[in-house]
Amino acid sequence: MATSSTASPTGDPETPVGASATPVNGETTTDPEAHRLTPPPAPVRPDRWGRGATVAAILLAALAGAVATLAGWLVLRAVSLPAFNTSMVTRALATAGTVVVVAAVVVLCALWIRERDTDADKTGANTGADTDNPRPRWRTWLTVAVTYLAPAGLVLTSTGVPLSATRLYLDGLQADQSFRTQFLTRMTQTAHLADMNYWDLPSYYPSAWFWGGGRLANLLGLPGWEVYQPWALVSIAAAACALVPVWQRLTGSLPQGAAIALVTTSIMLVMNPEEPYATIIAMGAAAAVLVARRAVDGSWFATLGVAVYLGVSASMYTLYTGLLAGTVVVLAFWAAAAHRSIRPLFHLLAAGLGSMAIAAVVWAPYLIEELTGGHASGATAMHYLPGEGTRLPMPFLAFSLVGFLCLVGLVYLIAGWRDLDARALAIATGCFYGWILLSMLITALGTTLLGFRADVLVTVALATAGMLALARLRAVGPDKLYPDRVTPAARRTVSLVLVCLLGLAGLAYAQQIPGRNEEHIDHAYVDTDGYGERADRFAPDATQYYAEIDQTIREAGRVPEDTVVFTDEIRFRPLSPDLVSQPLPSHYANPLGEFDHRNEAIEQWADDSWEADPRGFVDKIEDTPWRAPDVFVMRGDVEAGLAGEDAYKVHLAEDIYPNQPNVRYRAVFFNPEVFDDADLWTVEQVGPFVVAVRR
Repeated sequence: MATSSTASPTGDPETPVGASATPVNGETTTDPEAHRLTPPPAPVRPDRWGRGATVAAILLAALAGAVATLAGWLVLRAVSLPAFNTSMVTRALATAGTVVVVAAVVVLCALWIRERDTDADKTGANTGADTDNPRPRWRTWLTVAVTYLAPAGLVLTSTGVPLSATRLYLDGLQADQSFRTQFLTRMTQTAHLADMNYWDLPSYYPSAWFWGGGRLANLLGLPGWEVYQPWALVSIAAAACALVPVWQRLTGSLPQGAAIALVTTSIMLVMNPEEPYATIIAMGAAAAVLVARRAVDGSWFATLGVAVYLGVSASMYTLYTGLLAGTVVVLAFWAAAAHRSIRPLFHLLAAGLGSMAIAAVVWAPYLIEELTGGHASGATAMHYLPGEGTRLPMPFLAFSLVGFLCLVGLVYLIAGWRDLDARALAIATGCFYGWILLSMLITALGTTLLGFRADVLVTVALATAGMLALARLRAVGPDKLYPDRVTPAARRTVSLVLVCLLGLAGLAYAQQIPGRNEEHIDHAYVDTDGYGERADRFAPDATQYYAEIDQTIREAGRVPEDTVVFTDEIRFRPLSPDLVSQPLPSHYANPLGEFDHRNEAIEQWADDSWEADPRGFVDKIEDTPWRAPDVFVMRGDVEAGLAGEDAYKVHLAEDIYPNQPNVRYRAVFFNPEVFDDADLWTVEQVGPFVVAVRR
């Protein structure tokens, strides 16, 4: 395996986690507290790629993980497995697959560590001698391949297999998943960063992940709602695989890097799997903190890494960007004070400018529109405060494997404060808790900071610290404290036992992932998809008519790229590529769309419909600053409505924060007679829906 020194010739502080922070191989440190607690000897041959090789490994791991996951998904799609919510067969296969993945990693990593320890025994722990490693070359590359791809395997077995009999992803078309699917469906129709709802507006929601999903949909020839599942699996797997070489570089150990990546992936697949783009960013949060520590201590290579991470983060999930950018700022000023130098601030500035340049690819259209006169109102995205947002997360007190790991991590962060990396993680955890607390306090001003979203960052940071603590425990174990009493053979046995115990603990947690996500999986099976089918083969609800509604719109001559639909059918929107006149609720709406003013206009349309004739009604809906709807999809009965016995009904959504639930729906009614003009409208009855298409 390629190796590099623990410090660059320029003095970049890129020592592996757990290595000594005292000057080594030309490294310079001005921090008066830079020494570490009982620093263990560095491995004889650290498992670290060089800088160029590390970048290549990250890209190749991500690509290989994505390809392998997509291939696995295609195989699962071709195999007829029973529904997860009606059979135990799929559960059994998911567990079996997880066992194979974890077992392969444990066996190969155990051999890797055993052979490295044997090499150290032959050469002397601190000599730095380089002798022939007894490990066969083929097993070296097999271990690299398996450990790099193991996170993708875990994603596929624990999430892909349980979803294999449905076309929908976790949560189906429920709540937030509805708007996410709608956004992806919209991106299949255009390569521009267009708003998911409104015509001729740039996207307000970060669109990088959805844009990528749109391109995959075009490649596979699938509608956006159907590609959501494979794109979620592929993107999460790619990010998880990329973590292995990142942590390998940070720790100087391939087994340790693989272990941290697998633990992080498992936690994220339990805590936030339904939001793939946020999951991707959160998985890299702890690594980003340690890279940022190296950046502000003088590494330009690490500075580049921080800029890329924050830029990509801002293009996918800006909340986490704000949290982590704030952490980087604190780390930079801390380093400036400790070093009595402004050099860390130059690295902070470079990382900030670089990240903004990357983020501008996604954010520039919206910012330009807003700065050049776009009217914004009705922004309510931050008006959400669930129960978990009213308390501080304390995962270290949970009676679980992750709880134990977080507790170990908390002890490590406190006891190892003088350790540079432990300190960085402690500062980051403090920043996360600070954001959560500030979010609670700011509710007094009528809004929130969505602090509950930071819970997962706290857990990932503490769990990562726990893994680093266990690695340090092995490094400063009985053989280091009592070298005369513990033989090399006994030390290797202890290492083997520790690896096996950690592997079994990881397996115990990983096999619970499908069960922990059972409610999310159930929604994917009971919701009706875009083909009018339920994956569990039970009778579908009114959603089964959505495909026919879409067909009616197309037969009337309307094309998706240039059709604006007004409807309150929330689940129709993710299944149709058409634009939307007014989304529901306001929390998903672009502020430039003026949600509140549109609500007022729609209510006025409904009132005017009882006094206007068909031509006058069309003039009313066109007399607004926004593009008028081309299609109305309403609840009602055409024959009854024209007989004066029934009106056409739709609902409007109102933000009622600080109440929880934070949305109230109220009905508005349209006079059926304003649609009774064959020269202006094509009106069809589709199930319980009235579909009125302008000619």
